[in-house]
Amino acid sequence: MAKVELKGISKIYEGGVKAVDNANIVVEDKEFVVFVGPSGCGKSTTLRMVAGLEDISEGELYIDGELMNDVPPKDRNIAMVFQNYALYPHMTVYDNMAFGLRIKKVPKDEIDKRVHEAAVKLDIEKFLDRKPKALSGGQRQRVAVGRAIVRKPKVFLFDEPLSNLDAKLRVQMRAELSKLHHDLDATMIYVTHDQVEAMTMASKIVVIKDGKVQQIGAPLFLYNHPVNKFVAGFIGSPPMNFLTVKVEKDGNGIALSEGTFKIKPDAAHEPYLKAYEGKEIYFGIRPEDLRYAEKAEKGTMPVQITVVEPLGADIHLWLTAGNQPLVARMESHYDFKVGGTVNLSPEMAKARYFDKDTELSILAELDRKAE
Repeated sequence: MAKVELKGISKIYEGGVKAVDNANIVVEDKEFVVFVGPSGCGKSTTLRMVAGLEDISEGELYIDGELMNDVPPKDRNIAMVFQNYALYPHMTVYDNMAFGLRIKKVPKDEIDKRVHEAAVKLDIEKFLDRKPKALSGGQRQRVAVGRAIVRKPKVFLFDEPLSNLDAKLRVQMRAELSKLHHDLDATMIYVTHDQVEAMTMASKIVVIKDGKVQQIGAPLFLYNHPVNKFVAGFIGSPPMNFLTVKVEKDGNGIALSEGTFKIKPDAAHEPYLKAYEGKEIYFGIRPEDLRYAEKAEKGTMPVQITVVEPLGADIHLWLTAGNQPLVARMESHYDFKVGGTVNLSPEMAKARYFDKDTELSILAELDRKAE
């Protein structure tokens, strides 16, 4: 397999519009790297530049140490799986999978061997004589993956391959693609706007916004140590809550005041917050880090319930603290009513803080020590 390096890669369209701005990304050999971000952020454009389907405006692309900027897609030894599968409707599954090998003049017995090996891996052997129209969406997706596998490429590229599948099938295919990565020991780059896909499948995540790479790291590191408010809000489901609070002097230390509550920061965070005394900041807390408190006491937050969402084992509570919205994840045995007031106790050791102007993490120095 192969290492992929993007060095200062940019894509500039007519009129000076930068779809991708100075991307520096290293995909190590055998890694499963996921590009994630909202629609239109430039993640698919970045993938297409790796594939050779988009010209690179600035920067250099290396695959296995070889400069690829001017190398045609067919000579890059990559395989791409598209969102719409891109199968030939008039061909059988076998012929769809064998087509690329026939173009390359691979011997017939070798083609037959590779197609059947891939079909067994993907559990589509019984569909080899069928045409795509006779298959379900999940089966077509497997065929598209199989067509990529038989080519034995250096790098697999996936462009939102699960977005056309229903929720249950997406979960199943996520597991299958993760298993496939393990079985093939392959280098894979995967694009999605679904952060759950990114968290569950990736060995490394690249978070992109407005064409710029925001943060690169292992899923749990990004979850626990987001570099800015965007990453903090994008990674995690339901997303992190952000409340505007004022940092106030409180005895020998400081406290965070919202108007309806006053809470103390964790002792490890306090030194980084002192510089913001008298200023407003964003206080970030994840829904799962809000605990139900039986009664109001020091350090709790009184909130109003606006929506109750029972999800089986959990309940999502949509709430307001003052006029600020937030969501909490609770155990389902509690009986919550819309319009009621509850007291929440935030797990302050897991809280995050962001500068109100730059939206950068106030705990960045502490996070660097955790790397």
